[in-house]
Amino acid sequence: MPVEWQPVQQSRTHELVLRSIEERVVAGELRAGDRLPPERELAPVLGVSRSALREALRVLETIGVLVAQPGRGPDAGARIVRNPDDALGRLLRLHFALGSYSLHDVLEARVVLERSSFEGAACHAPIEDLDEAAELVAGMAEPGIGVSAFNDLDTRFHVLIARSSGNALTSTLTSAVRESVRPLILRALEAVEDWPATARALNAEHRTLLTLVREGSGPEAADLVEWHIRGLHGTLVDGPDGPDGPD
Repeated sequence: MPVEWQPVQQSRTHELVLRSIEERVVAGELRAGDRLPPERELAPVLGVSRSALREALRVLETIGVLVAQPGRGPDAGARIVRNPDDALGRLLRLHFALGSYSLHDVLEARVVLERSSFEGAACHAPIEDLDEAAELVAGMAEPGIGVSAFNDLDTRFHVLIARSSGNALTSTLTSAVRESVRPLILRALEAVEDWPATARALNAEHRTLLTLVREGSGPEAADLVEWHIRGLHGTLVDGPDGPDGPD
């Protein structure tokens, strides 16, 4: 019987370095705050070139698990960190822009996440987080506030509530999903015919949401935030850039 040969899977050198570091993180040998050995020491230990090592470290920095400080001294070198929010948001924005996920997919994910966030915040939010949220709502009510500034405060409000929900993963995912559609929401707000009236209506919903969270009315806050999201985000899905509109 003839032997059936299968192609041997090849890995680029930097991928082998990534796998080696990942295995040590998963095994608990590397933790947040730990420093990696200097390149001149680590490269020969791993049996790779310093350029391959640098490529692997750049990937780890991009995905938010490592920060590299160039130069000399006690703060120089690569250090393991926990910084998933910005990295995940960046990746999700890119995949969304490439068409990996539809507007409808993002809408439904956002509804699920923010319902959970507001319900959790109603039970767990520290008073200082709610006071900060109140400042954001007050900022959105400033006379003459522009669309861009409003959108920034709006994003920070929703991300803050997610952060105060008591679930770190929900907070990270909410932040990533909200950031992924920030440019689209901004364009939708810029296109409204009566921006001052729209701003007042949106902020009235923000005030009510915050009141419900302060009162501990989780289910009611969850229902309202879903209605709030579907109101604006839903117009993006149903509009000309949505699944039923032109590509």
